[in-house]
Amino acid sequence: MRPTANQTTTRFAIIGCGLIGRKRLNSLRASQLRVACDLDLSRAEALVATGENGRATMDVSEAVNDPAVEAVIVSTLNSSLAAIARAAIVAGKHVLVEKPAGISVAQVDELIMLSARHGVQVRVGYNHRYHPALLKARQLLDEDAIGRLMFIRGRYGHGGRIGYDREWRADPSLSGGGELIDQGVHLIDLAGWFLGEFPRVEGHVATYYWDMPVEDNAFLSLGTASGQTAWLHVSCSEWKNLFSFEIYGRTGKLHIEGLGGSYGVERLSLYKMLPEMGPPEATNWEFLRGDDSWNLEMEAFLEDIHSGRTPVPGLKEARAALEVVEKIYRQSASVKL
Repeated sequence: MRPTANQTTTRFAIIGCGLIGRKRLNSLRASQLRVACDLDLSRAEALVATGENGRATMDVSEAVNDPAVEAVIVSTLNSSLAAIARAAIVAGKHVLVEKPAGISVAQVDELIMLSARHGVQVRVGYNHRYHPALLKARQLLDEDAIGRLMFIRGRYGHGGRIGYDREWRADPSLSGGGELIDQGVHLIDLAGWFLGEFPRVEGHVATYYWDMPVEDNAFLSLGTASGQTAWLHVSCSEWKNLFSFEIYGRTGKLHIEGLGGSYGVERLSLYKMLPEMGPPEATNWEFLRGDDSWNLEMEAFLEDIHSGRTPVPGLKEARAALEVVEKIYRQSASVKL
């Protein structure tokens, strides 16, 4: 998928100019940045310095109401995602808001209502769907490569860093929770992409290591109406960064490992059951070109805007992930060992 001429002239405001804001800027042409906005003006100015016509501001209202801005990227802390997305939607702008899009189902429900009222497209930044191993897995499943799906086993974790328990992710008023609402929503979204909705939600969260009021581990068992299950574990006491996502069908298995960088080379393995059973037939792919998911996701967003297509993943998918998160938090009493 390549952007059309109209797509490459779409003008953006980026609100939140940290690491993710910079990644989003890198997926745009330099001339597409109209406004960079951050509470730290120097960070906004640094983003603008890489563009051709952009300007920096600390004023969110000024950024979203700029008449030259057609679309807004919201890459702030979790606690302000929904409020800024709301302001952009009401201003008539299309929005790409980072996951989880809000810190409650109620916040996302309001965005769903407002986006319909104002006729704008809202995509939620679940870029993992655009990693090459996951795109290839989706293709293989659509081709019935492993038969009817039975269950998924997913693990995702990192080891934190010195002072991690004093960062914003450890403050529930800013993050909305711990590891479950951070990396956990990625696994929930991917599991839903492959299996569908999860009317059965079971699990718990725990704080095993870090000195913080939010969880550092979450354990989930999610079930579909037809009996398929996703077993998921997310952790920020993993010590060695890990991404492992296994999809089991009646005639084979797909295994995605790594996301590049500190998570290791991204790989996909297809294991096909033989008629005589025994060791399966294996086909392996390695994706060494790096992470192009941000660019692919931006191309999809531009296509949403210019074709009027409903974004997927969008607010509906973000709501589904947050509904699981809320159910787990209600079921859990975080324990510290």
